[in-house]
Amino acid sequence: MSENAVKGPASYFPSIEKKYGRPVSEWFEVIQASPLSKHMELVSWLKAEYGLGHGHANALVAHVLAGGK
Repeated sequence: MSENAVKGPASYFPSIEKKYGRPVSEWFEVIQASPLSKHMELVSWLKAEYGLGHGHANALVAHVLAGGK
């Protein structure tokens, strides 16, 4: 494993972009525009509305709620 390997939620971003065909920046905007604010509410919403897998939805929400853009 490389010392510069991406860790945490961001490690999911390349596979999210490949699987769902949208850049993660768009997913961040979708999450930020949602009226929901709790982590698991947002994860469940992304899964139900957009068909994201749990791990992918969780990674995106964790990043946004941690202040990532």
